[in-house]
Amino acid sequence: MKRFHIHIAVTDLNASVRFYSALFAAEPTVVKSDYAKWMLDDPRVNFAISQRGATPGLDHLGVQVENEAELDEMHCRLEGAALPVDAQIGTACCYANSDKYWTVDPQGIAWESYHTLNDIPVFGESRNAQNSAPASEVAACCAPSSGKSVGVPVGSSSCC
Repeated sequence: MKRFHIHIAVTDLNASVRFYSALFAAEPTVVKSDYAKWMLDDPRVNFAISQRGATPGLDHLGVQVENEAELDEMHCRLEGAALPVDAQIGTACCYANSDKYWTVDPQGIAWESYHTLNDIPVFGESRNAQNSAPASEVAACCAPSSGKSVGVPVGSSSCC
């Protein structure tokens, strides 16, 4: 079953965790020094926030899937929208290793569809093969590699 995903960039992670924990009547399922995530069943949403230097507000939206077949279905849907799709297979981002497809909608909002494969101990890694990019470039893991998106300029320091 698919889960809606929302990622918000915040200026004060602790204050935001307090607010969203009260709003959702639940503590986050993941808390890191720069990131928090709630995996909610009512409503069925993966709601994430991060404090990584991006402009506060909507970072990106998406659909999290549970298996490769659902990811293939979402990839076909994105292709059917006739907008560029960016594949990120085996990417490390947001403390998880995932297969992802990104696009940017006509309003400039970044959308991802993704299947999380496993948890990892770091926020992300550069797409650079030698992994030598500075931390400010690491964010490309949670944004389409091309195109304009709202709140997620390519190469920003934000990630999902």
